[in-house]
Amino acid sequence: MYKKGIIIFLLISIFLPSIKVRADETLLQNAKSGLLMEVSTGKIIYEKNIHEKVSVASMTKMMGMVLIMESLEDGKIKLEDMVVVSKNASGMGGSQIWLEEGEKISVLDLIKGIMMASANDGIVAMAEYIGGTEANFVKMMNDKAKSLGLKDTNFVNPTGLDEKDHYSTAYDMALIAKELISHEEILKYTSIYEDYLRKGTDRQFWLVNTNKLIKTYQGADGLKTGYTDAAMYCMAVTAKRNDMRLLAITLGEKEGKVRNKETSELLDYGFNLYKVETIKKKGEELGTISIDKADIPKIKIIANQDVTVLKNKNDKKEEYKSNVILNTLKLPIKKGDMIGKLVVKDSLGNMIDEVNITVKNDIKKDNYFNIFLKILKGVIIGDLF
Repeated sequence: MYKKGIIIFLLISIFLPSIKVRADETLLQNAKSGLLMEVSTGKIIYEKNIHEKVSVASMTKMMGMVLIMESLEDGKIKLEDMVVVSKNASGMGGSQIWLEEGEKISVLDLIKGIMMASANDGIVAMAEYIGGTEANFVKMMNDKAKSLGLKDTNFVNPTGLDEKDHYSTAYDMALIAKELISHEEILKYTSIYEDYLRKGTDRQFWLVNTNKLIKTYQGADGLKTGYTDAAMYCMAVTAKRNDMRLLAITLGEKEGKVRNKETSELLDYGFNLYKVETIKKKGEELGTISIDKADIPKIKIIANQDVTVLKNKNDKKEEYKSNVILNTLKLPIKKGDMIGKLVVKDSLGNMIDEVNITVKNDIKKDNYFNIFLKILKGVIIGDLF
């Protein structure tokens, strides 16, 4: 019995690596391309043809939503704003929420329509509202793509309907999705499975989310699906469990059910094998500094975002070293202003992460009377001792 146990153990040890390789190879078998990313670190866990240019259908709308969320956060538009629907927007085919020319509908309802029902008429209405014209909004989308460093993306329309020279890649789609997720408010809308537009009116419209995984996959709360003849079935799905948020991109599937299944398997792969270790939390105090003539003598500095490291679940816990590098500082300084960086390295000196740091409270220049008192106090103390 003892010998049999040893033999079984040796067989498992020999064949386990090959079993793992075969498991990796079965991921996204039917997809043209795709990837799995851990969001906080931006690390890619799994990839397939990630730089291949393909049609991406309504996943295009994620870039439009980045611009919409930025406009909301900058105060340029509000959720309660009423958008007047143009003839151009109401005439969009494909997925829609049946907008009528001259109709007034809220920005909030349009966001739900775009992200839940992939409304082509909805995104064009918002494109015209923010950009003035649909064409100008598309230019804004391409400009944003360049600012994010995307090299293999070009948009011709905001809807994702098939057109020549409208393309992206799994990698670029992941970076767009990551940027959209950074506007955390978006997940309030992408996580809704069903809802109504125009509530309380005779044109009330029932919405059901095209992303079925938010109902069937544990932790899923977004993000966007797509389908056209050229793109076939696509999706970007994000899910969070414990402290780890994963993002899966699946492009070019022939069937919707297969797309959902292979995306779920991709997420399972990440959650089963990996974990995120948080080294520093957003807002965590990193120490104090002094600035000449500041109204606060000891200024607390904090991290602007979490510092995390992606690790295999079998990896041992490790010690990390962090170092604060300050910019040349000038008063006043507001909370949120970048005053330097926190550099984190592992025990071997390898770079783990580098994040911006800021002050915990607003810092102003002290008034002349207080400065005078401090100088006087220093002189008196100096004379006494």
